Amino acid sequence: MSNEKIIPLPLFDTIDNINEPMPACVKLYLKNLDLPEVEQEFELGRKFLDSYSGSYDTFNAYRREIERFLHWCWLITGKTIKNIDRSDIKHYFDFSERPLLTWITTKNVQRFIIKDGIKIHNPGWRPFVVRISKAKHKQGNTPDKNNYNLSNNSVAALIAVLSTFFTFLQQEGYIEVNPVQLVRQKKRYIQKQQTHRVTRKLSQLQWQYVIETIENLANTNAKFERHLFLMAIFYLLGLRISEVAGSQNHTPTMSDFAPDKNSRWWFTTVGKGNKVRDVAVPDALLEALKRYRTSCNLSPLPSRGESTPLLSKDHGHGNLGTRQVRNLVQQCFDYATKRLRNDNKEDAAQDLETATVHWLRHTAISADIEHRPREHVRDDAGHESSTITDRYIDIDRIARHDSARNKQLKTTVL
Repeated sequence: MSNEKIIPLPLFDTIDNINEPMPACVKLYLKNLDLPEVEQEFELGRKFLDSYSGSYDTFNAYRREIERFLHWCWLITGKTIKNIDRSDIKHYFDFSERPLLTWITTKNVQRFIIKDGIKIHNPGWRPFVVRISKAKHKQGNTPDKNNYNLSNNSVAALIAVLSTFFTFLQQEGYIEVNPVQLVRQKKRYIQKQQTHRVTRKLSQLQWQYVIETIENLANTNAKFERHLFLMAIFYLLGLRISEVAGSQNHTPTMSDFAPDKNSRWWFTTVGKGNKVRDVAVPDALLEALKRYRTSCNLSPLPSRGESTPLLSKDHGHGNLGTRQVRNLVQQCFDYATKRLRNDNKEDAAQDLETATVHWLRHTAISADIEHRPREHVRDDAGHESSTITDRYIDIDRIARHDSARNKQLKTTVL
């Protein structure tokens, strides 16, 4: 019998707490489901997620998908994973695109809270979250559960994660067949075309307004020096926000900038899949680094082993977190948007209002590919995994660095 009316409660805690004993609230929740083997399936889910604990973003994405699926199995179908077949998987794909309104919320909240010293479920948590664009938010619109929509990328991620999870269950000897792999024409769940295709990068004009606006502000007010340095990092290195912001697993420091034996500077970062890579540092970024460090009363260039955070907080210790980095980037976009409007460039201003931090990475890579060898851009951007060994050919690194040396922070608008 379906438990459709039961509101799902969070199952898995944060990446740091994934290996803690099952909270009493979760144990009671599973017991009340009155299904065989649910505790075993919870442990299998926990073990699966633990194998991805090396990457904060990957862990969170996989936790979201596994949690949704387990709740659907137990509450909607009244089945355990072991009894899910190909037909069920197809129904789950449909459900994910149109979940119950009671399963949707309009904001992200913590899964668990502490009350009287005891960990309990956060009553405001739901498996699905509806969001609206920044532009609509600025126009005074609010998220509406009835407008929940699963993007093409989200559908593709859902299918990939579920297939990986079932393969894991096969390897653990819990199931014999991967039902996701039995579903034919999975691509039909992913729209091949979008009505409104968004180019998620800044135009040359928009970028020029962003960088010039922040540079002008920094020239008159030292508090914008960090904004300027942040924009230089994103544009000249093409980094992801997770490679710039501090997290529980990674804290960028100034010593991530370092020269090699040929006096060429590199920035070492930890990318997707917890993979370490070196990114060639162009001369323009070295100048931006010197400017920022001087404004912080530091030596122009960092020393090896220096523990100074890459982007120090205004108050307290450590590096800026993801939310703080997003806020700084948004401030840069807002100032540039205002200036675009003042110059009667309304179309560019409206488009910039929808931009996110990740647009900077696409902007950087798109500009890079125009004048650098593709394989150099690929390696700097970390698009493909590669093992860097002591036998790495220096001449290749020299060529890659030379092609990056003359990247400019500002370009001429025709």
